[in-house]
This record gives sequence, C-alpha cells and structure tokens, in this order.
Amino acid sequence: MSVALKSWSANEGLKHFMMLGLCISRASASVLNLNCSLVLLPMCRSLLTFLRGSQRVTGRSVRRLLDKSKTFHVACGVTICIFSVVHVSAHLVNLVNFSAQFSEDFPALNVAQYRGQDPRILIVSTVPGVTGVLLVLVLFLMCTASSYCIRLSNYQIFWYTHNLFILFYIILMVHVAGGALKYQSNVETHPPGCIQNNLSSDSWTNHRAAVEERAELSDRSQTVCQEEACFHPHFPQTWLWVSAPLCLYCAERLYRFIRSSVSPVAIVSVISHQCDVIELRMLKSGFKPRPGQYILLNCPTVSSFENHPFTLTTCPTGKNETFGIHLRVLGDWTSRFSQLLLQPSNSSEILPMMHQRRYPTVHVDGPFGSPSEEVFNYEVSLCVAGGIGVTPFACVLQALYDDWCHYKLKRLYFVWICRDIQCFYWFADLLCGLYERLWRDNRPDYLNVQLYLSSSQGLQSIGEERYRFLSSRLRIGRPNWKLLFQEIGRANQLKRVGVFCCGPKGISKALHTLCNSNPHSHTAFEYNKESFS
Repeated sequence: MSVALKSWSANEGLKHFMMLGLCISRASASVLNLNCSLVLLPMCRSLLTFLRGSQRVTGRSVRRLLDKSKTFHVACGVTICIFSVVHVSAHLVNLVNFSAQFSEDFPALNVAQYRGQDPRILIVSTVPGVTGVLLVLVLFLMCTASSYCIRLSNYQIFWYTHNLFILFYIILMVHVAGGALKYQSNVETHPPGCIQNNLSSDSWTNHRAAVEERAELSDRSQTVCQEEACFHPHFPQTWLWVSAPLCLYCAERLYRFIRSSVSPVAIVSVISHQCDVIELRMLKSGFKPRPGQYILLNCPTVSSFENHPFTLTTCPTGKNETFGIHLRVLGDWTSRFSQLLLQPSNSSEILPMMHQRRYPTVHVDGPFGSPSEEVFNYEVSLCVAGGIGVTPFACVLQALYDDWCHYKLKRLYFVWICRDIQCFYWFADLLCGLYERLWRDNRPDYLNVQLYLSSSQGLQSIGEERYRFLSSRLRIGRPNWKLLFQEIGRANQLKRVGVFCCGPKGISKALHTLCNSNPHSHTAFEYNKESFS
C-alpha cells in the first residue's frame, strides 16, 4: 500500500535503502565507540600507579587486575580492528543499497544522487567516505606495527606508528560529523501515514489508490501533511564516549611531561658489566619510588620521542639517594645510548660526582607500578627470573638487605636461570650480602636461592671464594617446575604463595599452568607476570 509505504519511507527510509546493513553498521559503531574510549584508560600509567599504591582504595585482587592493563589494552585494540572490518563491510553494502534503492520521494535521505550511481564515487565524494578510508589506513599501520616481530626487530616503527592515535581520534571526530545517517525532525507536522498532495504524478496515482484501498479497510479519517518531511543528520555521539578518557589521558601525559622535564636528572656513575649489561646510577630530587617499580627513560640525543621502560634495580634510601637501572645492549636505541655513556677507551668507569664527565641529558618519567611490588604482600613468594629478567627482583633483594624485618614477607624462593655463567655476577655481591645478613639475624631459612645454568658448553663454575654461597646453589640444566612447586607446597601448607616471573614466554607459560592446576591442594599459588604497560 502506498500510504503505508509513504509512512515507512518518511520515518524508516534508511531501513528501506540499507536494510540489514543499517543495523550492522550502527551496532558495530556502538562497539567501536565503547572500545575507542576504553583503550586509552590502561595507558594512564600514573593513575594506575596511584590506585596500586593506595591500600585503602584497592585490595590485592583489584591490584592483580591492574596488572592486566596491557592485556586489556591489547584486547580493546583487537576488538577495534575486528569491528572496524565489520563496520566497513556493512557500509560498503549500504553504499550499494543507496545506489540501487534510490528514491525520488525523499532524496534528502539518500547519499546517492541518482539511481545506479557508482558506490566508489560515493566513497571519495563524501566526508564519511574519505575519513573512513583514512581511519582504516591509520588503523592498519598501527595494528601491523604492533606485532611482536616488528616490535622486536625495530621498536622505532612501533613507537612512531602507535603515536598516530592522535591523528586517529582527530579523523574520528570528523568522520562522525559527516551526517550520512539522518532522522525526520518534523514528525508533528508530517506524521507517519499522512496524505501529501504534492507528490509526482505516478506517486500520486499510487498514493490515491492506496488511500481508497485503505478507506475500504478502515473508517478512520486520513491526516493531511502540513509540510514536507525534513531530515537532519544524527547528533554525533562518539565524542560523548571518547572525550572524557581522551581528556584524562591528555591531562596525565601533560602531568608526566612536566614532572619529567622540571626535575633534572644527574647521572652519577656508569658501570659496564659482563654480557653487554650497563648499570646506570642517577640522582633526581623528590624521586621516591618503591621496590619493584619501573621508569621510562628518554635520551633526546638518541631520540627525542622514544621512551623505554627499565625496572629499577636500586631505590633511594636514607643513606643513599641515588637510584639505578641495569640495561642490556640489545637493539639500536640501547647501542647508541651505551656509546654515549661509555668512553671509547674505557669499558668501565666509576667517577665521583665532582669529577664526572659530561653525560648525555636524560629524562626520567615515573615511577610506575608493576606486579613485582606485590612480592612483599605475601608471606611466601617465589620469584623466577630469566637472564636480564632478574632486574625487577634485584630491587626487592636490595630492600630486604636494607631491612627485611619491615615487610610481611617471611620466606622468599629465588630462582634465576641464565645461559652464561658471567650473568650471575651482575648481582652476586647483593645475593651473598643478603645471605650473610640473614645468617647473622638467625634467619637462614628466609631466603632460598637456586641458580640454573641452562647452557652446559664448557666447564663453567663460580670459583671465587667470596661467592662460595652462589657456587653451592648453582645447578646445570633447567628447573623441574612441578617438583619445585611440590616442595614449596609441602613446606608452606595452608598458605598463599605469590609467584612472580620475568623471563621468556616458555617459563611464564609453564608457571602459569602450574599455578592454575594447583599441584599441591593445601597451598594456593597466585601467578603474577611482569609486564610493562
């Protein structure tokens, strides 16, 4: 019936043109709005650090959820990619329907200008089409550069392409303001089913026949349209979703920029260790990190925009206000940074501040929270490190060496796996010093150290007399994780053991599986993986 068709065209014309594509495109747009707002929240590092450090605000279970911030960020990013494909596909179908279902009765509703118009012309001639293509291009670059292989081979590509998110949100705001979808604004003066007298001849003939046919079925009088149907673009809602998280993120970045730029950082000493590891000691006024936290290090001489995360291996104390990190020379950025730190003629130097040479300017952003902070919140903790992954636990060991009685922790199992025996010398003095202090305090069972040398090529051992403790704990091969968990479970029945890992994915996966399977029924194991958000 033409009357019914007229009412339907005025109020639901888009459904007539686009059919199922309208529902899919609008639904996927709502999912994209939600995820584009949530994806920024896990990157508010200072906010997450505040929540983690506030014992009154969050409990242990909530803090463990905060450790999943990076996973949540990746999940939102993947969701954006998937539903972007759905959204684009639905709109491609919509463009075809706009062209094929063109109606002369309500041309304001239709994006196409005539029936059979090429949909490709509609893409390049409309604001939503052009901005949509740009959004897809930017999103493609960000997603492909975020893959593990690209981040590992060239971190700069990942860093610079990921910062295209600024351009992404700008284009997104323009995209939603294009006004492709419209609604009727004068329903009162042009109600559904009203009789319109200024239709085309063919439409009026069909309309009159429909009126007569409808009159036979109903005695109700027909309403006459007082004016033409008017259509206006829908009010863009994306900014309502995105504005608050985006403003929060921008305010946090501004705060971090001011905090890292105002307070100068002085490099106190640089020490070159075995296996291409450099220890960097720095001094910054008002810098008060907690053991287990990490910083973002920026060296403008190497790259003005790149910030690399490094776990603190030494925190300021009442006796020593310096803090330190250990970085392994691996990649372009660390290679150029190490060349600036070390003189070509000397591979190692420790200079007093009054005689130190001019080091490159560095900026420190942080500190930021990490799962390693939770080591002290368990009565029993198991720390597993692989190679340079020992750095999160070095600061924990240093804090225990300063005052182990101050913490809730009653027993610490420390497992360190390395391929080269020289790596154990990075923190050999610290391990031996902590062991001797615990003996003097009559707590030799407080620390359980197990060192594993995964490579058995050649005869390797720790022969120095002062490192006899480490030599007695050194084993060749890899740990038997199941036996280790059973041993810990038998010694700590009816207790909750915190498991912390920073190392290769294989070790992390094995530990996570054992924690979930709970091999010792009387002991609960909680898994915490070190992850830089």
